[in-house]
Amino acid sequence: MTATNPVTQPLFHDSFNALPDALRPFPFAGHRAMLVGDTHTLALFGQAVRERLESVFCKVSVYEFEAGEEHKTLNSVKGLLAAMIDGHFDRKDCIVALGGGVVGDMGGFAAAIYLRGIPVVQIPTTLLAQVDSSIGGKTGVDFDGYKNMIGAFHMPACIYTNVSVLSALPDDQFASGMGEVIKSALLGDAALYRWLQTNRDGIAARDPALLLEMIRRTAEIKVEIVTEDPTEQGRRALLNLGHTVGHAVEKACRFTMMHGACVAVGLAAAASMSISRGLIREEDRTDIIRTLHDYGLPSSVSGLRAEDVLRITKSDKKMSDGQIRFILLRSPGSAFYTDDVTDGELLAGIRSVLTD
Repeated sequence: MTATNPVTQPLFHDSFNALPDALRPFPFAGHRAMLVGDTHTLALFGQAVRERLESVFCKVSVYEFEAGEEHKTLNSVKGLLAAMIDGHFDRKDCIVALGGGVVGDMGGFAAAIYLRGIPVVQIPTTLLAQVDSSIGGKTGVDFDGYKNMIGAFHMPACIYTNVSVLSALPDDQFASGMGEVIKSALLGDAALYRWLQTNRDGIAARDPALLLEMIRRTAEIKVEIVTEDPTEQGRRALLNLGHTVGHAVEKACRFTMMHGACVAVGLAAAASMSISRGLIREEDRTDIIRTLHDYGLPSSVSGLRAEDVLRITKSDKKMSDGQIRFILLRSPGSAFYTDDVTDGELLAGIRSVLTD
């Protein structure tokens, strides 16, 4: 269950009906499961998932977090760990994380550190989690306002993706997920980027067939990259396109903007910086911004000082020897990372996405 294990390939379904068959082959079947969710996801899907888990495990316990990024803390994980200790969970048992990125990150982190590691099953219920956070084994919690500053690599035993749950997803959360979809296309799949532009209306209407294709193709990008670089020593850094500025904006806004919206702002900043280096054309940036807007995502943010955003980037976990590893675009569909971005370049990129 470490980052050196093969990267877990998501399973794609249109209901929870196949969940028991997906889990029975694993060694933890027949033992105990801790179903972890937040107050929102458990209310929507908890009963359906628990009923199916009870046909696989000898006992299913439930632990509920308060919904929201502000609860993605060590204290929240401490409560989960205490419940598992009280329930005498051992290494043969598992955690089942039902929810979006917050639940998946915390459930995965608890699984990584409980008894030095037990299995975790990810059941992502948001678009953002289905295309990004449930894949690749990154887990963690926020600390002192900094996202995912404490965490571990811990590959899930199984990722069960039920695309039908997206029909219940609020529009702003769906748009947030699209921020990561567009990011993935921009960093490594020009054909997917153009497909997203062509199929905008159907995707916005949440056509099931289009959603399934989109989620599959986006997940394939991440699986391929993470397989090559599971612990982010090199190429996996590409997945942080838009995230250096995005995370800083997210913190500067005190997490009042959704993650995918902040990533969208970061993508616009990265595009501006790529233009400044003569890598892409102004028309490319215009096209990227149009695509973001088409999916209800912002390309700028107001009420922030560029110097404050720059200062926050200095605490980014992607820093190495005092230098940020930044992701730039050679073209829409092709990204690369570099360690030579100057503070002046970064400040100019930040200013390009700030409005009064």
